[in-house]
Amino acid sequence: MLIVMDHAATAAQIAAVNESVEKMGLRPEAIPGSQRTAIGVLGNQGYIDDSAIRNLAGVREVIHVSKPYKLVSRDFHPDSTIVKVGKVELGGDLPVVMMAGPCSVESEAQMLASACIVKQAGADILRGGAFKPRTGPHSFQGLGVEGLKLLRQAGDEVGMPVVTEVMRIGQLDDVCRYADLIQIGARNMQNFDLLKEVGKLKFPVLLKRGMSATIEEFLAAAEYILAEGNGQVILCERGIRTFETATRNTLDLTVVPLVQQMSHLPIIVDPSHATGRRDLVPIMAKAAVVSGAQGLMIEVHNDPAQALCDGAQSLDGAGFTQLMLDLRQLKF
Repeated sequence: MLIVMDHAATAAQIAAVNESVEKMGLRPEAIPGSQRTAIGVLGNQGYIDDSAIRNLAGVREVIHVSKPYKLVSRDFHPDSTIVKVGKVELGGDLPVVMMAGPCSVESEAQMLASACIVKQAGADILRGGAFKPRTGPHSFQGLGVEGLKLLRQAGDEVGMPVVTEVMRIGQLDDVCRYADLIQIGARNMQNFDLLKEVGKLKFPVLLKRGMSATIEEFLAAAEYILAEGNGQVILCERGIRTFETATRNTLDLTVVPLVQQMSHLPIIVDPSHATGRRDLVPIMAKAAVVSGAQGLMIEVHNDPAQALCDGAQSLDGAGFTQLMLDLRQLKF
C-alpha cells in the first residue's frame, strides 16, 4: 500500500500516519520524491483495510499496490535512482556508462594490458572475474582472492573503479575489500540468502537477470536487496534462454524500456554474454543504447585467442576502440 500525503502535510501529521501503520503490525517506509510526500507500507501478506488511515489528517490518497515488488516499483519511488560507483554515476538521464574488461582475471600482465585498452578507449568501470561460476567443474574457475587483488591493482593503475562477481556469502568480505561494485550473476539471481546479505551492505550492486527469469521475477529479486536497506542497485539484462541455438542466449531488449516504466532502478545490457559471438557484440551494444540502456558491460581481452574464459565473445583492443567510436556517434 502507498499513502500519498498532501503537499502541505505537517511533520506531526506524517508521524501520526506512521504510528497508525505500526499499530497495524506493518512497517512504514518514507519515500523520497520531488513531486510528493509518500509513505510505503510494507509487511502485509494480503489486502489491508485502509479505513484507519484514509481519513487521517494530511492524507491525500491511498493506493493499493499488488506487485510482489514495491520498493523497486515507480509507484513507491517515482524518481529515477542514481547509483554511484566510485566517482562514476549511473542512471536517470546521465550519459551511458561503459563497464569493460576480461571475463576472468588470468594474470597480472593480462589484467593490466586489458585495463589499459579499455581505459584508453574511454570506458568508465573495469570488470574482471575472480570467482567464476562455470557450467562444468573442469573449466577455469578463476583465481579467487588473488584475482581480486590483481583486479584492484589494475584498476588503481589506470584510475578506474572495478566490478566483480560474488558467488556466495562467504566471499562477500573479500569482494567488498577489493571491489567498488558487487555483481550478482544470472545463476545467483534467486539466491535469496545471498541477496539479503548484500542488501545489508551499504555497497552498490549489479544484479543480472536469470537465464529463465521473467521481468517480474527479476524485479522481485531486486526487491530482496532493497528490502534490507540497500537501494544502490543496477539491473542487467544479459540474455535469456530460449529455443534458439544460433546464439549463446537471446538478448531481450524489450526489458529495457519496460523496466524503466516499471522501476526506478537503472538498467544496463551485457551483449557479450547474450550473444556469445564477437561479431554480434558491437551491433547489439548499439541497439541496447538506442533502446535506452543506461550502461553496457562488454568483455574485452588483450588477446582473445588465448583467453581462458569466453574468448569467442571478447573484443580485442581494436574492436573495442571502434565500438566506443561508433557509440559516440549515437551521442553516447
